[in-house]
Amino acid sequence: MDAALDQIGPRLRAARRDRGWTLEDLATRAGMSASTLSRLESGKRQASLALLLPLTRQLGLRIDDLLPATPADPRIRRPVERRDGMVIAPLTLEHSPIKTYKVTFPPAEEAPAPRVHDGYEWVFVLSGRLRLALDGHEHLIERGEAAEFDTRTPHSLSATAEGPVEVVSIFSASGERIHTRGVEAQPDGGD
Repeated sequence: MDAALDQIGPRLRAARRDRGWTLEDLATRAGMSASTLSRLESGKRQASLALLLPLTRQLGLRIDDLLPATPADPRIRRPVERRDGMVIAPLTLEHSPIKTYKVTFPPAEEAPAPRVHDGYEWVFVLSGRLRLALDGHEHLIERGEAAEFDTRTPHSLSATAEGPVEVVSIFSASGERIHTRGVEAQPDGGD
């Protein structure tokens, strides 16, 4: 608690300076002496509600704005999903602008049908071998290798028949609609 109270003075000073005000400017507006405000900002005077209320009103702040925020729990507590034999562990908060997952793909004889969606994807292979089918070409991405691609290009990700693959997959914010629609088939003879 003492550490939080020690931040009131420097935060008051920063708010005053952000507005381009001198000690005298704010003190006059708040109805106190510049020396009282100076001692408050430097920590030589203890903050009280009688002093803080007129200052925060003039600065357009809440008293809470002068105290450090309670640190949020940084752990990701989203459930692991299991879908089509894959294990998908979210590594970012639900509303994060970048979506990151640890994905384990089961062994597969063939690449799944390609999909397209908005955004970009980056993958890093933690273990195994990743089959990246990208615009009709198959790439084998080995452990320790990474790949980046525009997800508007028809693509699919899978393990090979040799065994499972574990990857870290990162999507741009516009790429959060993961594999939502298949590639449309082109009619025969169409150009």
